[in-house]
Amino acid sequence: MSTDSNLQSPKKTIVLTGASRGIGHATVKQFSSQGYRVITCSRHPFSSKCPWPSGSDDHIQVDLNSPDNIDKAIHEIKKRLIKGNSQLEALINNAGISPKNTQGERLSTLNTDLSLWQEVFQVNFFAPILLARGLFDELKMTQGAIVNVTSIAGSRVHPFAGAAYASSKAALASLTREMAADFGPHGIRVNAIAPGEIDTAILSPGTDKLLNSIPLRRLGTTEEVAKTIYFLCTSPSSYVNGAEIHINGGQHV
Repeated sequence: MSTDSNLQSPKKTIVLTGASRGIGHATVKQFSSQGYRVITCSRHPFSSKCPWPSGSDDHIQVDLNSPDNIDKAIHEIKKRLIKGNSQLEALINNAGISPKNTQGERLSTLNTDLSLWQEVFQVNFFAPILLARGLFDELKMTQGAIVNVTSIAGSRVHPFAGAAYASSKAALASLTREMAADFGPHGIRVNAIAPGEIDTAILSPGTDKLLNSIPLRRLGTTEEVAKTIYFLCTSPSSYVNGAEIHINGGQHV
């Protein structure tokens, strides 16, 4: 009998940034439950409290504010894909920062330092395209998918999201369309999700006052967001490209 028949098929794998809490954590659970290997990337080291098997082996500590650090992370991701006999099915750009002032209030266009604008755009806007270009060959090989996480704040002034954050998410939505046009001919689909008010541990004080502006009159759950991300990374969405899906209970209407 040929030894080839004894070889295991490559493990379906995704790369996810911002995996440690909220939407990211729910996304890890969603894909893991479907048998995917999840390589997580965040600026924090892997937590020993995390229950995922092989979690420390599948976590990469990376500072998305540093292009050099991103390059190193891309190199490490490629090494781990080869070592783990894995094929990259999707890149999910979930990490994002939304700085506040010392009182925890949103920063406007009048009081956001230039250095902070640059940091926000580096993490929220430039990191996604750097990761996507760095992992292009791996995604092309599987005809994979990219999902960028934007925000309802990208299309309207939000009471809690700062000007730099909102502008970076609007730019990311535009980048998603550009990427869909550029990556699409290579078989890679690029879409975005724009969450609204999602029930997480880091909700801003006063979020409950926004419920009357949401037609469904409730907050969304991280599981609902994760399931939409899963849809965009799998075959039921095989002809969806360049879309931005609003996950906000109708708040955008």
